[in-house]
Amino acid sequence: MTVSRAEDAAMRRALALALNGPRGVNPQVGAVLLSPDGAIVAEGWHRGAGTAHAEVDALSKLPRGDARGLTAVVTLEPCNHRGRTGPCSEALLAAGVARVVYALDDPTPAAGGGAERLAAAGVAVEGGVRADEAEALLHSWTTVVRLGRPHVTVKWAQSLDGRAAAAADGTSKWITGPAARADVHRRRAQADAIVAGIGTVLADDPALTARREDGTLFDAQPLPVVLGARAVPDDALVRAHPRGLLQRDGQNLPELMDELRAQGVQSVFVEGGPTIASAFLRAGLVDEVLAYIAPTLIGSGADGADRPALRGLGVDTITDQHRLDLVSAERLGEDLLVVARSAAPAEAGSARPQASASPSPAREGAAS
Repeated sequence: MTVSRAEDAAMRRALALALNGPRGVNPQVGAVLLSPDGAIVAEGWHRGAGTAHAEVDALSKLPRGDARGLTAVVTLEPCNHRGRTGPCSEALLAAGVARVVYALDDPTPAAGGGAERLAAAGVAVEGGVRADEAEALLHSWTTVVRLGRPHVTVKWAQSLDGRAAAAADGTSKWITGPAARADVHRRRAQADAIVAGIGTVLADDPALTARREDGTLFDAQPLPVVLGARAVPDDALVRAHPRGLLQRDGQNLPELMDELRAQGVQSVFVEGGPTIASAFLRAGLVDEVLAYIAPTLIGSGADGADRPALRGLGVDTITDQHRLDLVSAERLGEDLLVVARSAAPAEAGSARPQASASPSPAREGAAS
């Protein structure tokens, strides 16, 4: 790989520009145009689906769009297909760029191939510049492309003996401490959507917001999604959520994931309690598990009822167990957070079983 110091600096700038664009259906991309002596002559970034791509945005700032002899530095391989906008590879060729430097290959089958198209037309092309940084920036989006759906994290809190955060009388707040709860809210703020069951909403009246330790809201808030057929009360706290409210019956989780993906959701945080969590696991839709374990014992209720952190997963024999890869184990105050990921994540286009997450009338587990 051979890039100049000016091109490397321009890539850093392009990565910063990309963050100006929204997370959504399309990737966040930044672009910088350099003169032959390495000076920045124009910049651009993608402002969302249906708007000019970063390269075209930068070109629009040049007199008559004339880029003859210039180098285009862009965080993602220029696209090579026509959607709501034309191919960036063709736009760069028409403008007369002499060289293109990009960070990350476009993983989308329909859009990839721009670098090859440019090189075939005689443009000098260099890829892989600061690719790790670009991958970190676009990780959620590339995961959506790879899986064909949003990335799903399932979280639950449990006692040391594997019981959900509910005692025999139905009380559930709180078995984990402040440090664990703060960690949950921080992770909520990093997600695009948060999923809970109607049982949780009716029992606990959660706000489903991401809050700082002082109670104020994080700037980024996940879209609240409530699963279940029963109505959300008019005075429920979740109805005051700054992102509004999406309610579905939960009968078909793959269809729900398709709907959320179409809305630009890249990451989903599931806090719906044992029934909801188990439904996502049975459907093969879970990429990451967060288990917050409190050093306490609950056992079964006085009525003999068991209250496990998960319900039936379709494991009839030990060979059917859901194997996970352990990522980390971290102490949070008096509690332990175990993070694990699916050992064999599904790929886009693979068969997906229909799964229902319709909660039973029983309590689904605490959320706030």
